[in-house]
Amino acid sequence: MIPLFSNPAPETSSIPPELAARIAEMGRGIERLSAEQARLADLAGLDGATHTQSWISVFNGYVGVLIVAFLVTLLTTPIMRRLALRNGVVDHPSDPRKVHRMPIAYLGGVAVYLGIMAGILLSYLGVNEPSLVRFHDTLPQAPLGMLDNRFVPPWILLGLTVIMVIGLIDDVTGISPRVKIGGQLLAAAALAYGDFGVKVAQGVLAPTLGHLLNNPSLVYTLDLGFNAPLLGHTVEIDFIYWTGTAVIAVFVLGACNASNLIDGLDGLLSGVTAIATIGLLAISILVAFTDPGPRDAQRIILCMALLGACLGFLPHNFNPATIFLGDCGSLLLGFSTIVIILSLGDTGRTDLVIAGLIVYAIPILDTFLAIIRRKMAGKSMSDADSDHLHHMLKRAFGVKGAVFIMYGMGLVFAIIGVLLAASGARFVYSLALLCASFIVVYSMKIARGKQLEQQSMESAAPPPTHETETEQESVAV
Repeated sequence: MIPLFSNPAPETSSIPPELAARIAEMGRGIERLSAEQARLADLAGLDGATHTQSWISVFNGYVGVLIVAFLVTLLTTPIMRRLALRNGVVDHPSDPRKVHRMPIAYLGGVAVYLGIMAGILLSYLGVNEPSLVRFHDTLPQAPLGMLDNRFVPPWILLGLTVIMVIGLIDDVTGISPRVKIGGQLLAAAALAYGDFGVKVAQGVLAPTLGHLLNNPSLVYTLDLGFNAPLLGHTVEIDFIYWTGTAVIAVFVLGACNASNLIDGLDGLLSGVTAIATIGLLAISILVAFTDPGPRDAQRIILCMALLGACLGFLPHNFNPATIFLGDCGSLLLGFSTIVIILSLGDTGRTDLVIAGLIVYAIPILDTFLAIIRRKMAGKSMSDADSDHLHHMLKRAFGVKGAVFIMYGMGLVFAIIGVLLAASGARFVYSLALLCASFIVVYSMKIARGKQLEQQSMESAAPPPTHETETEQESVAV
């Protein structure tokens, strides 16, 4: 902040403590009023509304969220490890696909959850205390229900908690897949109820179907012909909203299970998620400058909290790991990431959502390969196998080598996603179509080759021999 006077400051020893405290309080008040003045001037479209903030200043304004999430996760992870070992919540190496040979504690996801929540709590406190969180000056004031748009909505907190609890119960006692999916759908419903991400399909539907039907909003009013309770004579149907709600459900289910599938090597999921979150943070800051929306601050806070929690957990989880995320953590990381990606579409920019999905392409690609592979092999989707991308890399380069290669791949996708977000929507859609086509064809080729190889091995195996009664008698003699 530029000083009001250029005179040199007097010696602090000559200032009474009460006066120093009042001066400090006035400084904080001036800073709050300055930020509020800039925001109101921007909202009114006044010429004096200039934005001098840079990318690094925006990052520094929210960095406290990252630090708190990092420290809380780093310090609570050993506590959760001891708690898991004391109560027998451990992963036994009974499966040959597992890397470790000693029982490893679960409950790492609880520490990650506590870190994310601590970072979000700091952002709440920072609304009235700029020394904790300094919100960027391009944040527009827009009505978001009854909440200030600087607050992360309670629907997000509810979704995070539901996902964490469902995963925790599965880690401790085990639950059926139906109950786990039900919990994920409940978290998705919380997002839709809070209008979080429901405009995710607007950027595709409005210029295509909306233009074709000469109704860009795609809102229709139906006359019921009778007076229905709570509805009246008419009912309004928002096609974009309900399409977005369905997309939210699919995205949440897909992201949670995709993250769960790649959590097969020490430090893999937490590191890949951290790299993807850096890419999403870059996109979020870019959007805050080029296409400001009411959820910009919320998105940056979620990125900072998730990144800090991943970095705080990674030292404990990197090979050789002392604690695992468990389903609690893997589902939580998938949900947190997809919430950030969905929020990119809240201004109708579907191209930004696609760019975000490309940033998080590693789990999506591995899941798609698994679906094609198991479908062509006639196996159930719940059947585990050792042909995931990280398994194949592990057999060639070892655990750490495979993890670092996956990190490199994640970094490449993150850079591509950020570059796409900075380009035009048509280019994003075109490249996404090309990438999707390549992935589909390549996945089918790999799965078909694996199936043919297995059939070839089965046909080349010698037929089983059946001993005759005479041979059995001679052996007995």
